Amino acid sequence: MGNKLKIYKFVKKPSKVIAVGLNYIDHAKELNMKIPDEPIIFIKPQTAVIWNKEKVKYPKMSKQVDYEAELAIVIGKKCKNISVKNAEKYILGYTCLNDITARDLQRKDGQWTRAKSFDTFCPIGPHIVSGINPDDLKIECYLNDKLKQSSSTKNLIFNVKKLVSFISQVMTLEKYDVISTGTPVGVGPVKIGDKIEIKIEKIGVLTNYVE
Repeated sequence: MGNKLKIYKFVKKPSKVIAVGLNYIDHAKELNMKIPDEPIIFIKPQTAVIWNKEKVKYPKMSKQVDYEAELAIVIGKKCKNISVKNAEKYILGYTCLNDITARDLQRKDGQWTRAKSFDTFCPIGPHIVSGINPDDLKIECYLNDKLKQSSSTKNLIFNVKKLVSFISQVMTLEKYDVISTGTPVGVGPVKIGDKIEIKIEKIGVLTNYVE
């Protein structure tokens, strides 16, 4: 933290996206789910990843597809079993992520793999930014230019360093892997033709369209 701000382009897709569920208290309440004692993690496959301005495809087997604005961490070098104290050394920077979710399938399945894993269900971008404090950034989602989500990363239950350390106890993190930190209250459905914008202070705007 406190380093000079730098902007990087994405050079390759992450080998994996590790996402965190229920990491804002207000979102857990929104879904009537218990506040977790430790991070709840799941994987989004590499095939779900798309970039800024690319299109989200609405799957035929779902009747409710939701947006979820999230701050994402980009790993800077391979790591395993790192401490909270040392976590920052392994972070390249931060970006915006839209954790697209087939909400009806999530409820039906009782677990999250199918609902979170469709091709195009993980827009990331527009770039990676380092040298910022990730613990108090304004995060917003706009649907067709209307504000739908508005919060701050200071409301995270588990902060960035805790998440990197925790996940590294479970699995090896490779360079360019992405950790998505959870979404605040206000998630909701999209329809074909919609424009979704995820805006995070000091990072920029991730824009995608639904087709």
